[in-house]
Amino acid sequence: MTSNTGPAVAFDAVVLAGGRAARLGGADKPGVRVGGRALLDRVLAACSGAATTVVVAAPRPTARPVVWAREEPAGGGPLAALDAGLRRTAADLVVVFSADLPFLRERTVRDLVAAVGSGDGALLTDPDGRDQPLVAAYRGAALRRELARIAAGDPARAGSGLAGLPLRLLTERLDLARIAEPLAAFDCDTWDDIAVARARIREHGHVVLDEWISAVKDELGIDLDVDTGTLLDLARDAAHGVARPAAPLTTFLVGYAAGLAGASGGPQAVAEAARKAAALAARWAEEGDTGGAPASGAPTGAASTGAASGAPTGRPSGAPTGPPSGAPAGAAPDDASGSPHATPADENPGAR
Repeated sequence: MTSNTGPAVAFDAVVLAGGRAARLGGADKPGVRVGGRALLDRVLAACSGAATTVVVAAPRPTARPVVWAREEPAGGGPLAALDAGLRRTAADLVVVFSADLPFLRERTVRDLVAAVGSGDGALLTDPDGRDQPLVAAYRGAALRRELARIAAGDPARAGSGLAGLPLRLLTERLDLARIAEPLAAFDCDTWDDIAVARARIREHGHVVLDEWISAVKDELGIDLDVDTGTLLDLARDAAHGVARPAAPLTTFLVGYAAGLAGASGGPQAVAEAARKAAALAARWAEEGDTGGAPASGAPTGAASTGAASGAPTGRPSGAPTGPPSGAPAGAAPDDASGSPHATPADENPGAR
């Protein structure tokens, strides 16, 4: 069961993950990896705001804790699976997703929940304008009503329940809002779809970064949103003002310090640790720029960092105050040998 901060309206989630994946040759589709994460785990991450998340499938390891359910009979189709999952929910609103949506995001989940309004639900449409009933938010009461109607609708099927019935029967009488969001509605039915999804997340630098951060957080069991821009700026400043290896080590230490602050610190603990480290990197760089001389306006004999008057500057008398002859101005050593290399501020793409 998941319990996280999400939208103001409470909702549960049902994820259908028990299909046969015939077009994938019977492969374990929920376990297929896109961007280093199983498809099922990607969907579960998008549902992190749910009070309860139910996965309808045989139990398996997942990155987030869930409640498991199974349709009767196993493999009985999406309506039977939805009915089984719905029985484990209690919220008025229920989001329903298949387990093969690589680009589903928390923002889309929030948008669906908000779009329900006074109606029976809201769903996404694909690029051709077709309804996607398994990328949707519904009122639980409306789903239960329709599932009961469908199960009782054909006397010839008495006793067969919902097994084998088509999903389109679910939405034909519901009052639904529709949201056109083709990327979030993209599902992976074939290996070509998997290849497209894997390529797409590498198309742009910021997309790759977001994907990587999400994957690492899932892998490490971290459910914390932080300002990545602040951390990237800190890494750039440490690399430019100190040395390139200082960038990853500094961001690690910031994370460690935030961890010591405890769970109560949250994103603020990361921001405060990053602020302190960034200020230190700035002071370090300033000393290099001035060659140890006092900053403009500082009293003679005082370091620019505010050391007491008369404190040594850390440079022996007569030592040169700038980089070695012939080195570019502003250069900083980037390895233990002290070999100077200019490090432009924009060397780290995406730092801003």
